[in-house]
Amino acid sequence: MNQQNLSLAVDLYGCPNRCLHCWLGHMPNRQMEDGADEWIVRQFRSYFDRIEFYSWLREPDFCPDYRARWERDKELSVNAVPQRFELASFFRLARDPGYAGFLKELGVPAVQLTFFGTEATTDRYVGRKGAFRELLKATEVLLAEGICPRWQCFINEENKDEIVQLLHLSEELKLAERCAAFGGTFKFFVHEGSCEGENRKLYPIRIQKDHIPEELIPYYLDHPELKTEKELCAALRGSMEHEVPHNDDGIVLYVANNNDLFFNFAHMRPEWRIGNLKEDPVEELVRRAVEEDIPALQKARGITLGELVWRYGDPLSERVFSEGDYRMYLLNTYLEKTQGDAV
Repeated sequence: MNQQNLSLAVDLYGCPNRCLHCWLGHMPNRQMEDGADEWIVRQFRSYFDRIEFYSWLREPDFCPDYRARWERDKELSVNAVPQRFELASFFRLARDPGYAGFLKELGVPAVQLTFFGTEATTDRYVGRKGAFRELLKATEVLLAEGICPRWQCFINEENKDEIVQLLHLSEELKLAERCAAFGGTFKFFVHEGSCEGENRKLYPIRIQKDHIPEELIPYYLDHPELKTEKELCAALRGSMEHEVPHNDDGIVLYVANNNDLFFNFAHMRPEWRIGNLKEDPVEELVRRAVEEDIPALQKARGITLGELVWRYGDPLSERVFSEGDYRMYLLNTYLEKTQGDAV
């Protein structure tokens, strides 16, 4: 029995959105077969004494009977109770009068809502017409239930001026005052996102540091720590370090709806695949997960950051990154370009 904690996040129901920023990447939308949840947990019960089970890894509570589903997630968990995060389905908030009350019963104090600009831009980035108005409706529904909305805004060169308009809209709606009225705190924050999954495709329009509107800087996540790609190339040039992501306080595995397994510290691309629950022996899958022994990580251990910068960095680029995101961007570029090559 392994003493590490295991969390399983399973794509049981899919997602109503096809967001252009999705760091996981786009996957087929389908509902997994009846009994898949119990079968998946059963595969791991002999190997871990504590398992948290989550029936979603994209849109939370995206199923018709979310109350029963939450109880089932708790029943399937082993010596653990799955956590509630500041994440919820804005699709359901805009359609189901009882959903916000359900979140309130569970003690959810705030819910994150993601914007990409004003109406047309947000609808296009979410991949669904009407998404922007649903986000505004979800904001009102949450406030009526005494739950604080948190407006997360992804910024790039295309939408930077629209993000300023969103800040003004939040002020016009008096969201800070309305949250304070019931003892809550409204949060508006901006960031560029990682450069993984679908967001990698937006690299050409990634925001440049000196193009961030001054009005947004107080709301920009970790702004003092941001660097341009040019600065990061200079700092990492010649580095003998390796970028090898790993599990910290337990193992978190994502289960795709075709039963492929992935670590949660990387996007769900073929080069990061651990294996498949239907095709590979579970004992071997557990070994790979515990020992972090997959080709992507073997390759990561075999190339330095200095080499990655020399191969894939742009020393003239003013695009902005956190250092951690840039290191993963370089590693993923290497893995994509060498996919299929022997370790």
